[in-house]
Amino acid sequence: MYVLELGGEDDRFAAAEAGAAATGVSVLAPGLALAGAIAPDRLRGLAFTHRASDLLGRTGADVASARALLRASDLDGAGTVAVRARDVRGTAGVDTREAERVLGDVLAARGFDVDLDDPDQELRALFSDGVCALGWLRVEADRGFGDRAPTDRPFFQPGSMDPIEARAVANLAGARPGSTILDPMCGTGGLLIEAGLVGADVVGLDAQAKMARGTAENLAAFLDGGFDVARGDATALPLVDGAVDAVVLDVPYGRQSRIEGRDLASLVGGALAEARRVAGQGVLVADRSWADAARGAGWTVEERFERPVHRSLTRHVHVLV
Repeated sequence: MYVLELGGEDDRFAAAEAGAAATGVSVLAPGLALAGAIAPDRLRGLAFTHRASDLLGRTGADVASARALLRASDLDGAGTVAVRARDVRGTAGVDTREAERVLGDVLAARGFDVDLDDPDQELRALFSDGVCALGWLRVEADRGFGDRAPTDRPFFQPGSMDPIEARAVANLAGARPGSTILDPMCGTGGLLIEAGLVGADVVGLDAQAKMARGTAENLAAFLDGGFDVARGDATALPLVDGAVDAVVLDVPYGRQSRIEGRDLASLVGGALAEARRVAGQGVLVADRSWADAARGAGWTVEERFERPVHRSLTRHVHVLV
């Protein structure tokens, strides 16, 4: 069993993304989740899971209870260790320095040497809203991609999704080594960049030649092959049935209610029907719920999330199977 440290403010969304790299994920407390097993390499590429620790146990959210739990645990006393305590989102009201000192004393009494700079093992003491989870750190996510911005790409257009959100969407869609991900409305290619960086082969189409060229330029800047981009119509895909593993769709928002003379509802409905033909799963992102249109195209809406962007925009993320 593992305890996951979640990022962002929407634990349900973070836990759903974590399902791309772990089994049996369930929210334990604000900012924390449990998982039955993890795929370390895939977990490192998650957007909203920061760490996974091998769970020692859980108890009440106070230092005395954490100390009792640690003292009752099977500890071998080998190597060096550091204790890192967190009051997750400030929900427990715990003095984390005291927790580190008290738990460090328990480990020292068991024969561990304390090394705060370069320990062999790190004990995570995670306090959150009535719960403390203790665990040995096993995997830490790669956070470097979150430092990038859409403006860092060779080709940029306003309104592009930021890399952290795009990475989460790609993971929800099932991007992984050996998979093929299609974005038939690829825009500047942000979703495909993140899918490609976690190992998927990616295919992009866009009705505008300028966007298709820009996406190809962006993918070439971030990926070492494994991509194809062309001009194409999302409602008439030049692909055979079942050609890809998953589809990601970030459809036009309200201000673009007519695209090249086409009504938005017919465009989205047609794109969803074609996506259903070529893929077995997908993620649809929009500024409103298109759940009825997705069901009409043959999809099951497994989950739907509302992701606030700013005062005038909330993204609706639909997970489709």
